[in-house]
Amino acid sequence: MDFLNVHITRLKYFILSLTISLFTVIGYSQGSYKEVVAQKGDGVYVLLRRHGLSPSEYFKSFITLNKDGLGKNNTLISGRKYKLPNGAASPGAVSKGSTITYPIFGKKYENVPITSSELKGAVYYLVSGHGGPDPGAMSIYSNKELCEDEYAYDVTLRLARNLIEKGATVYMITRDPNDGIRDESFLKPDKDELCYPGQTIPLNQMKRLRQRKDAVNKLYVKHKGHYQRMIAIHVDSRSRGENIDVFFYHDKRSNAGKECARNIQKVFQQKYRQHQPSRGYKGTVSSRNLYVVKNTYPVAVYIELGNINHRRDQQRFIITDNRQAVSNWLTEGLVKDYKDRRK
Repeated sequence: MDFLNVHITRLKYFILSLTISLFTVIGYSQGSYKEVVAQKGDGVYVLLRRHGLSPSEYFKSFITLNKDGLGKNNTLISGRKYKLPNGAASPGAVSKGSTITYPIFGKKYENVPITSSELKGAVYYLVSGHGGPDPGAMSIYSNKELCEDEYAYDVTLRLARNLIEKGATVYMITRDPNDGIRDESFLKPDKDELCYPGQTIPLNQMKRLRQRKDAVNKLYVKHKGHYQRMIAIHVDSRSRGENIDVFFYHDKRSNAGKECARNIQKVFQQKYRQHQPSRGYKGTVSSRNLYVVKNTYPVAVYIELGNINHRRDQQRFIITDNRQAVSNWLTEGLVKDYKDRRK
């Protein structure tokens, strides 16, 4: 990212990673799992689907958690209680100091330490753009293909992990069962992303948008009464000559959406002044008639990370530290919004 001094940033995140490691406990936290009873005829896949968990993502975790209570060939025993892997904890259910394992983040990052309770009670629905059969905007950098869905997803995963560390409940609406957080510069494209909890993503754009809207709205009802936000993350596609800053959209009817977007924008303005005071920041907040933003129940903010066709903007995506920095700044803005709304 052009507004960061890469050497300072790498040092900063090296220190951050050391700090995080002090809180990390290998394995699963105790006492933070929901227990369910197996019904006659249940298999592991059926049980996971019934409780909103993707079998392809959570099968191994389920087996590890319940290895002492399974029958031959990992069969379930009718009437016996089994622990469910954590897909999303209940708001406020996880205490500071515990560590929870989320396989969706990949082996390197799956153990998430709860380092604070700043976002206790907050619920987030994170929707990274496109996915499945649709890669979104595409470009070429050093003869490597850049796909919007892969880079938006990696930033979204990093944001999700940050929010969970601070005690929030987080749902990844767009999900990939095997990518996890990736530290490579060039993220290999694939088409196996799913929509929460494990639905195949359709090629038709309107069907895809409705699918995501329905997934969010169903969960919203479950968490009614809590502070809830939907954050959609995309990468824009413009002419090669157009360098853009991170910018934000909200529904025109939503004052809370505008305020949430402005709170995040203020953090980006502050970071630009800190890291590159001579450059300035021109990222805007505006309303836009976007289907998912308009039709999901929670307050929604739609974020464009930059122009995938601009050489300088591409640094925002391909440099790992920059993807992490963007997610950290988004987190800081969301924390600010949560605290402001509770005053």
